[in-house]
Amino acid sequence: MTRTGPQRYPGASTAYWYGSKYPGSAMESNVVVWHTTEGTSLPSYGGGASAPNFTAKPDFSARRLVWYQHFDFDESSRALVNQSGGVETNTLNVVQVELVGTCDPSTHKKWGSTPHLYSPELPDWVIRDLAAFAKWAHQNHGVPLTSGLTFKAYPGSYGNSGVRMSNAAWNNFHGHCGHQHVPENDHGDPGAFPMTAILARAKGETPEEDDPMPRYTSLGMTKPMTVQPDTWKTIAFDTEWRDDLKQHYEDGQTFAKGAHYNGVLYVYTDDLGRGEELQIRLVEDDVDAGRTVKAFPPTEVIGSSGGTYSYVPAVGFVGKDRRVKFQIAHYGDGPLTLKRAELKAHLWPL
Repeated sequence: MTRTGPQRYPGASTAYWYGSKYPGSAMESNVVVWHTTEGTSLPSYGGGASAPNFTAKPDFSARRLVWYQHFDFDESSRALVNQSGGVETNTLNVVQVELVGTCDPSTHKKWGSTPHLYSPELPDWVIRDLAAFAKWAHQNHGVPLTSGLTFKAYPGSYGNSGVRMSNAAWNNFHGHCGHQHVPENDHGDPGAFPMTAILARAKGETPEEDDPMPRYTSLGMTKPMTVQPDTWKTIAFDTEWRDDLKQHYEDGQTFAKGAHYNGVLYVYTDDLGRGEELQIRLVEDDVDAGRTVKAFPPTEVIGSSGGTYSYVPAVGFVGKDRRVKFQIAHYGDGPLTLKRAELKAHLWPL
C-alpha cells in the first residue's frame, strides 16, 4: 500500500529508529492511538519489539515536548496486543504515540515532587505540543480531529471497562482514541487524558475571552475520610454533579486550573469534640513540578455539641500552570473522620 504524505514528523529525532530492525506493514493511517509510558524516561521498548511510532518526552526546563520517531507515520508499530483471530490492532491503519508520564493516581502520588507528567493534569505547553502533532497528522494524513470517546480515569479504565470498543466499532473508527479503547487489549492508559482540549487546540479553538458568564462546578466527598492529628490531608472529591470546564478528574483532589473561582466548601463531622479545632485551607499545586507550592491561611472551625457543620469560602485566582485544592487538619487527641464535604463554585476561565 502506498504511504501518502510526509512520513517523518518535523523535528522528531530518529536516534531510536526501529523501522529497519522490525519493518512493519505499510498502510494509510487514519487513527491515532495515545498511550502513557508509566515512566519518567524514554523507554527501551525491548529494543524496539514493543515500540510505538512516536514517543513524546517532556523537557520541563524548556517547557516543550521532545519527539522521537521509531517508525514511519504510515507503518505499523508494535505497542498493542494483537490476539490470533478477532481483529487487527497494530496493522489496522493506526499510528501510535506514547507520552512519557503516568495516568495512574497512585504512581503520581508516589513520584511526588519528581518532575513528571500526569495525564489528567497536563500543563498547557504539553497540550499545545500534542495539539500541534494532531494538527500535522490531520493536515498531512487526513486523521480526523475527532474522537467521540470517553477517556476514563485509571484504574477504572483497565480491562473490560465499558469504554473499550467492540470489534465492529474498532474496525470502523477514524480519529483519536486511547490504549484503553482498543479491543483485545486490557491496558487503561492514557487514563483521563484531555483529548477534548487537545483537539480543540488543534482546530484553533480558544475560550471566548469576552464571555462574562461563569462556569459551574459542583463536587462532593461522600466516602468518609480519616484525618490523623496534626497532619494536613487533601480532600478528594469522589462525586461529580457538575463540571462545566472539565477541570476535575475522577476521584480527583484539585478543582480549578487557569481560572478565577468563587464558591464555598461545606464540611460535616460528628466526632470533633466541643471546643476542639479543625482547620481547612486552600493550596496550589504546580502542574509542571507535580507538587504543592503554595498554601493559603487556614479557616478555623471549632467543634460544637453533636455534629459540626461548617462552610469555608473558596475565592481566588489560580494561574494556567497551577491547580487548586483543599486540605484539612485537626488538633485533637485522636483520629477524626470527615463524614462529608461538598464544593459548589463558579469559575471564570482565563
